[in-house]
Amino acid sequence: MIKRSFFTLTPPRLNYDLVEPDPKEPESIPIPSDLTLLLNEPIDSTRPALIKKGDLVEKGEKLRLYYESTEYTISPVTGTIASVDSYSDDFGNISTYLVIKNDQNQTTGTNAITYDLKDDIASADEYLRTLPGAPPLKILADDDMKIDTIVITCADSDLLSTTNQYVTCKFLDEIKEGTQILKKITHVPKLCITIPENLNIPGGFDTIQVFKTSMKYPSNLPAMVLKDHLNIVLPAGKNPEDMGVCFITAEAVVSLARAYKTKSAGFEKILTIIGKRETQYRVKVTIGTPLYKILNTFGIHINDQDRIVIGGPMKGFATYTHHHPVRPDMDMVIIQDRDIIPELSDNACVNCGKCIRICPVNVPVNILVRYLEADLYEEAADKYDLESCIECGLCAYVCTARIPLYQYIRLGKHELLTLRADA
Repeated sequence: MIKRSFFTLTPPRLNYDLVEPDPKEPESIPIPSDLTLLLNEPIDSTRPALIKKGDLVEKGEKLRLYYESTEYTISPVTGTIASVDSYSDDFGNISTYLVIKNDQNQTTGTNAITYDLKDDIASADEYLRTLPGAPPLKILADDDMKIDTIVITCADSDLLSTTNQYVTCKFLDEIKEGTQILKKITHVPKLCITIPENLNIPGGFDTIQVFKTSMKYPSNLPAMVLKDHLNIVLPAGKNPEDMGVCFITAEAVVSLARAYKTKSAGFEKILTIIGKRETQYRVKVTIGTPLYKILNTFGIHINDQDRIVIGGPMKGFATYTHHHPVRPDMDMVIIQDRDIIPELSDNACVNCGKCIRICPVNVPVNILVRYLEADLYEEAADKYDLESCIECGLCAYVCTARIPLYQYIRLGKHELLTLRADA
């Protein structure tokens, strides 16, 4: 819920949505004939590939591009690889996508390949990275990352989304089971859990510290949880993992519990869908399903210049195709009609100061954006706290001149990393 001050003398109050008291079961979307999986690794034509067009794959099979590859994906169906091609994200980073043609006769009722899962993080990381909720197993398995605290997030991080709250309400026992598995395989001494203050959750967590988070945005973002509940101020340019804290969603914890029970991967993702008329839908869908399959189920037609936003209204990003697949870390999709999309501008900053007053970490956004517009990324970081931004999007939300501040900052951080890597 979003509330603006009538006189605009105080900042707008943005409150997280609370899941309904007795949430209904999600609408199940049938497995489509073609599924698309993304691999975070570019194609290298000079190396012999392990997978190619026409290869048969089994449900639960681990797919890698090359022998030396550390990145992988898991096939959600039994079928045939119909395509292997390059994919470019919103920053121009090149990775790979696979299209798998689903063998409907073999997939229906077929059990996934089982894994030799052991009670250690290396074993989990070898097979379970792509579970629904995208558990951060790669971070937890990295010996260079000294993680001493795991925070399970039952609170959704962006507005309008209720995905993790729904999972918490419906699968609380499996969250507790998954928590015990996390303890056993990681040996991390401290586990915490975030729960929205207005969410009524029965039953306690014996050895887990519970953080009741505020309903006011952006209190559920990792940097705010660190500050408000763990007394850690995130230094500029650092991630929570650098401070020994790893965040994992409630859905990922449930997925781990189920994976260790069945010794196989799960593929059903819970999503919150917001239609053009702000109608909310909750769906259960197989990872890799193109978004248009979900939209067609609810009669949501995509016209030219309509916008598909992956994520929430504050931190989400637009995709340019309704063929974009459901991914393990995707909690929400918003469809915006072209007639109501807010117009951005190339107007100059009017120095109204709204962005500074609303920033939770006191970044001088009005000066910072001038350096970003001039491509002065090192100066923006050294003088005006580019790397201190926690990317909540509040500055762009209140901007009088309608400057896309959040997008400037995300791009600025990306360009800064690129410059430093080249140096």
